[in-house]
Amino acid sequence: MPRRGPDRWVPRSSRGAALRDGLRAYGLIVAMWVRSTMAYRGSFVMTAFGNFAGSALDFVAILLMFSHVDTLGGYSLPEVAFLYGTSATAFGLTDLVLGSMDRLGRRVRDGTLDTLLLRPVPVLAQVAADRFALRRLGRITQGLLVLGYAVASVDVDWTVLRVLMVPMMVLSGAAIFAAVFVVGAAFQFWAQDASEVQNSFTYGGTTLLQYPPTVFAQDLLRGVTFLVPLAFVNWLPALYVLGREYPLDLPVAVAFLPPVVAAGCCALAGLAWRTGLRAYRSTGS
Repeated sequence: MPRRGPDRWVPRSSRGAALRDGLRAYGLIVAMWVRSTMAYRGSFVMTAFGNFAGSALDFVAILLMFSHVDTLGGYSLPEVAFLYGTSATAFGLTDLVLGSMDRLGRRVRDGTLDTLLLRPVPVLAQVAADRFALRRLGRITQGLLVLGYAVASVDVDWTVLRVLMVPMMVLSGAAIFAAVFVVGAAFQFWAQDASEVQNSFTYGGTTLLQYPPTVFAQDLLRGVTFLVPLAFVNWLPALYVLGREYPLDLPVAVAFLPPVVAAGCCALAGLAWRTGLRAYRSTGS
């Protein structure tokens, strides 16, 4: 059946072809930047290590806290490490794939977005792949190491369901963060200089999720559960794995909703992006 698009009827097959074209274009642009990066392998190693070390400082801060206390908000170090590892890994994946989205406001201000519109390639794919930074693998590696420590140390009965919950929350969390990245970029079509607002929900969001929800106010928990659903990145599924109750006393079933929430967030992000792109009127110069 045909499907109503922004301005005309567009067959579903055409939308599928556009998605394939976008993924292919994204892959080609990424491959170009990877080749450029690997031309200076020594520089890549140093910058990747710097990215690893910089992100590791967040966990060092947690270790310093636990050098003075036995629990944080009622959570032990392995439990907090589990929250940290799932959040950092999910965000690291998104940051690797879509980390350049915050540059959109600059392109809108100086008019260089027009050059992307002239190319027969989806604009979202071009913006996302622009200046693809392979060094961000350092952040993912650091998150995986902490997650591995947590899984080995936390006092949990690892049933098959709990084991499967770990990759589910990482992948769903990455998709939720991706939706936030795209919505933040779409907002810049109007705000133009709102990258810091976007970063408060992306970089700020992952820092928030690295700590137990019990250390935050109820109003903040409601906001990241029902308004910007960052709690579905790791808090809700992770607390099920750890055998903990969520402070808002939600039903246990919500721990299994991250894939559904991620799909809904991505759909809304796609709508926001298309709306913002249609509203773009260049710089006028």
